[in-house]
Amino acid sequence: MKYTQKREKNTLTVTFKVTQEEWAGFDTRAYEQNRHKYSVPGFRKGHVPKNVLESRYGRGLFLEDALYMCAQEYYNLFLDKNKEVTPVSRPTIDDKSVKFENGVTFAVVVAVRPEITLGAYKGLTIEKTVPKKVKAADVDAELAQVRERNARFIEVTDRPVKEGDQLNIDYCGKVDGVAFEGGTAEKQTLTIGSHTFIPGFEEQLVGFNVGETKDITVTFPDDYHAEDLQGKTAVFTVTINGITVKELPELDDEFAKDVSEFSTLKEYKEDIKRILTERNVKEAEREDENKLIETVVTNTPIDIPEAMIDEQIDQYVDDFEYQLKSSGLNIESYFKYTGQTMEQLRGEYRDRAEKAVHMRLVFEEIVKAENITPSEEAVEAKIKEYAEQSKTPYEQFKEQLHPSDRYYFENQVVTELLLKLLKEQNTFAVKEKPAKKKGE
Repeated sequence: MKYTQKREKNTLTVTFKVTQEEWAGFDTRAYEQNRHKYSVPGFRKGHVPKNVLESRYGRGLFLEDALYMCAQEYYNLFLDKNKEVTPVSRPTIDDKSVKFENGVTFAVVVAVRPEITLGAYKGLTIEKTVPKKVKAADVDAELAQVRERNARFIEVTDRPVKEGDQLNIDYCGKVDGVAFEGGTAEKQTLTIGSHTFIPGFEEQLVGFNVGETKDITVTFPDDYHAEDLQGKTAVFTVTINGITVKELPELDDEFAKDVSEFSTLKEYKEDIKRILTERNVKEAEREDENKLIETVVTNTPIDIPEAMIDEQIDQYVDDFEYQLKSSGLNIESYFKYTGQTMEQLRGEYRDRAEKAVHMRLVFEEIVKAENITPSEEAVEAKIKEYAEQSKTPYEQFKEQLHPSDRYYFENQVVTELLLKLLKEQNTFAVKEKPAKKKGE
């Protein structure tokens, strides 16, 4: 096998020179693989001689398959001999390079992993984030959420519907007298004022009494997700099954005893403030970590092959489809309801994908430069951590793992070691405020 290679940025072109004898072997293999497809009078199907088929269908009958076989085999041999080459796309044959002169010459083109020159990732100074101070309003907001979670609903029977009520309703919607898909439901919960239904729907229920059935008329918005209903007028027959109102618990010591381990509201508030303070500190630490990563990645510009970005986008789209399926939907329905196309969805993911690939490449290069490797003990500890999180016995959790799953845990450990190194080798400093001038 003779070949030459030429790299231009992230594109590698390998030109192969195949002798007549070598090519004859691939040509014969292509004939053997395809001869069963042809029938010629006087011969059994699959036993027509090669020269007969070529005279009948043309000399190039098996050329394409032979060229593909040859390219595949020689390209794989090339990769075996050149371990430093890392393809990031499927190889293609450059049609213009194919020549049949004293054998066969052809070129295989493939995108390869970009060459990376690491920028500064040590000795940097990152502006430290000052954690937000917890204010009384923050504690009050947290208390309000706890009150909401502990609210109770009281049934109302002696008055009509008013703003803020939670209703239990049945409804059936029709357009031009015909019921439409998704327009009928029973025992549906609706809070008046939530604006979760079609504009005008909730407002018209105010004044209804429990047990009443009435018709209300609404018009679907022009941008409604179901195109066949956009701008249409519908009549909904609505029955009020029940009315309930939310009652929030009083903020007092009894409330604190019910929802916490503390005896007084004052103690409970102090604990909330402590928890919020710790949360703000962790958020500031995460922000510092993100700023450090962004700086390190930005310091190493990379010309990323489109194939790597496309592959990452493919992963995002696959993840999105999986989420849809877990909700009982599919990508086709999603596009129908939103009016979006696959091309638009992929476009939305592009910037995120490019940043993700950029970060991964920089991290991989630093790991290589620093010779970061995970110890067996660290990997086992990580597996144990995940087992505990899933509340599964350690040995049972390990038995359920596929051999390839270990790479995931190894990667987790490597990432943690890398981030630890970056934090240790760089400085976080609070930006000093400029001194005030005299008289200011």
